[in-house]
Amino acid sequence: MMTDWRIGIDLGGTKTEVVLLRGDSQERFRTRVATPRNDYDATLHTIVELVNQAEALAGQSSLPVGLGIPGSVSRRTGRVKNANSTWLNGRALPEDMRALLGRDVKVTNDANCLALSEAIDGAGQGYELVFAAILGTGCGAGVAFRGTPLVGPNGLAGEWGHNPLPWTSEAELQARPCYCGRFGCQETFLSGTGLALTYVQKTGEQVTGEQLLARARAGEASAVGVLNQYMERLAKGLAGVINVLDPDVIVLGGGVSNMPEIYPRLPELLPEYVFGGECNTPIVPARHGDSSGVRGAAWLNPLPAV
Repeated sequence: MMTDWRIGIDLGGTKTEVVLLRGDSQERFRTRVATPRNDYDATLHTIVELVNQAEALAGQSSLPVGLGIPGSVSRRTGRVKNANSTWLNGRALPEDMRALLGRDVKVTNDANCLALSEAIDGAGQGYELVFAAILGTGCGAGVAFRGTPLVGPNGLAGEWGHNPLPWTSEAELQARPCYCGRFGCQETFLSGTGLALTYVQKTGEQVTGEQLLARARAGEASAVGVLNQYMERLAKGLAGVINVLDPDVIVLGGGVSNMPEIYPRLPELLPEYVFGGECNTPIVPARHGDSSGVRGAAWLNPLPAV
């Protein structure tokens, strides 16, 4: 029987989420469980169990499955690379999932899933070229063009977080070592972790992003200064994207994107760094929040042709 139900899996470092999604964007089932950290075989079987749960509710088997991961799949080897969930690296994840589920599984980076989700039925709907950035514990991004994720021959399209922050002094860059082995990556400035680090460097005190924002709203000078500096740095990072890609819209996801102060402030700051001195690019929060990744994974399987 023909169906337009599809299953999306978002494999994160701490949680794994599943959604059963229909072509009209209706969700039938969504749940999340803890990811078995540092255990590859248990991770695979967690995914299989979530797929089985979704199919049981759908009353159908062999539904299309898409999987978003915190890394990418090498076109050369078919194995995972660049995953901060390091137990996935070097593993033939697409092939292993195919063997366990008895069908092809579409696998891509979780930021590509965010971009795809928001392009299809989210904040980027109706725009041709969507750039979607994750500002969370880390910092990544994906690109969707006409409702299709752009991946590239190296699986790196939109891999924004591991480029140095533009228009930044060498001293500032060198003060931000990154887990990738380089210094001054945008992730070390623009992630929630990077924002907290700026406050530590300024005050010596460790606080959460929520605490920092509350202090800034209460008028604490150090917190206000750190938040203003963050906005300036985020404008630099996004201006670099606009100067190269000039997307029709930029969608922000991840915990930091929930700061409402971002959205009126960035349009004031971007023209200073965008070539030509003006910027008409909408900057908007993700409509589906932290569910965008799992929904985008489901959308990796296109609707059946009519």
